[in-house]
Amino acid sequence: MPSPQKAKGSGYERVVAKFLTETYGETFIRAPGSGAYVGGKNQVRKEVLHEGQIRSFKGDIVPGQSFTKMNAECKFYKDFPFHLLLTGKCAQLDSWLDQLLDVEDEGDLNILFMKFNRIGQYIAVQSKYTWVMDSCLLYMSPTYGEWIITEFDSFFNLNKELVKNYSSDTISNNNTDTKSIITVNTTLA
Repeated sequence: MPSPQKAKGSGYERVVAKFLTETYGETFIRAPGSGAYVGGKNQVRKEVLHEGQIRSFKGDIVPGQSFTKMNAECKFYKDFPFHLLLTGKCAQLDSWLDQLLDVEDEGDLNILFMKFNRIGQYIAVQSKYTWVMDSCLLYMSPTYGEWIITEFDSFFNLNKELVKNYSSDTISNNNTDTKSIITVNTTLA
């Protein structure tokens, strides 16, 4: 029987997969083993697996068929030290980013889904892409560069199509040489 923390995390992964399935009309599922199969010391396994198999074992979410460049991790914790984001030294967030980026492939859209008890749901995405935001925090990780952290629902309301485009093979999303522009939406509903 899994620990209560593992069950909580697995449940959140299923919630995110269901949300993405309903949002995009494609099937997203919780990954078996949540990325451990091809992450870390198991990177060598990528050499013998085909693309579909790698996608099934990468990250916490197996993306829909057209989302070939999506890499997603999900974290559901009791609390989070938001104040450390302002110091640029948030070990907890950096450990999650390490886990997310450990299995990334070149050109992936890396998304960190986060939920905290009685606080809410948030998204962390790399700032190298252009995003539309109502509000956000910019976190500068000493190891992983600039990340944008924002509220979950607002992010998807404003960036649903951008997520799909950046996760697709049909466009070039290799804009690492270009500084992104964060568009702030000033229209309040």
